[in-house]
Amino acid sequence: MAAYAVVVRDGRVLLARSPVPGGDPEWVLPGGGMEHGEDPYDTVRREVEEETGYRIEVTGLLGVDSVRHTFVRRLLARRAFPRPGFARRPGRRADHHAVRLVYEGRITGGELRNETGGSTDLAAWQPLDAVPGLVRTGMVDIGLRLWRERPAAGRVERAEG
Repeated sequence: MAAYAVVVRDGRVLLARSPVPGGDPEWVLPGGGMEHGEDPYDTVRREVEEETGYRIEVTGLLGVDSVRHTFVRRLLARRAFPRPGFARRPGRRADHHAVRLVYEGRITGGELRNETGGSTDLAAWQPLDAVPGLVRTGMVDIGLRLWRERPAAGRVERAEG
């Protein structure tokens, strides 16, 4: 479970940039995983402050995104018994189900700053019309669609591809 915020002000959306090992950094909605026993409302406020420096007021629940991925885990090489190719031998199949709550937020305090030692390295306001040209996660598009369309069911279909 995770909680994310869509914060739009003056035609710009608040995003954070997440480094990708061996790839281009991706822009993400500020937010992230819930800690055990944490209310998602508190999660989104904590995560936005950690990743951007801003405190927010949650002004509404935009919707829920649910996605399931199945992948093969890779086994780590065991130092005691090194064998050629051991680290790349396929491991067990993993079934991951992500449920992500998407909230709308409004800045109430704090100052824009970059996260240090966390999952993101840069926070910035991006013009809404520039978002399609950014390297970004699918959650940015889902969050913005929920914000724009405000579907009664709190759900938008994922784009193919």
